[in-house]
Amino acid sequence: MYHYTAIVTCLAVAFYFFTSTQVARARVAYGVKLPAISGHPDFERIFRIQMNTLEWMPIFLPSLWLFAIYIGDAAAAAIGALWVIGRIVYFIGYREAVAKRSRGFAIQAAACIILWIGALGGAVWRLVH
Repeated sequence: MYHYTAIVTCLAVAFYFFTSTQVARARVAYGVKLPAISGHPDFERIFRIQMNTLEWMPIFLPSLWLFAIYIGDAAAAAIGALWVIGRIVYFIGYREAVAKRSRGFAIQAAACIILWIGALGGAVWRLVH
């Protein structure tokens, strides 16, 4: 069973839900009415946090689960938790200023790359052995 990976998946989904609520709050705070996605720089940064998180989810989630299947549940969950932490660091930095998003982005990108390489390596290893 993949209990740890399931927990990290739920944490990632919860974080995405959190970013969605932050966009809704920012719309009200900065007067950006639907369907607009621009109008105030502070709103636009919050919106980009949510959209960037959404853009990474289809890369992260399959890599996480394939890594768990081919390498191991605990290792996948640990690296997946690092991805979530990276997204939180990204959120905190980007919310303040565009220039402050890089560290969080690097953390989550590195975690995702490790998961993807491990998933691919595990699949190829099982294929040839």
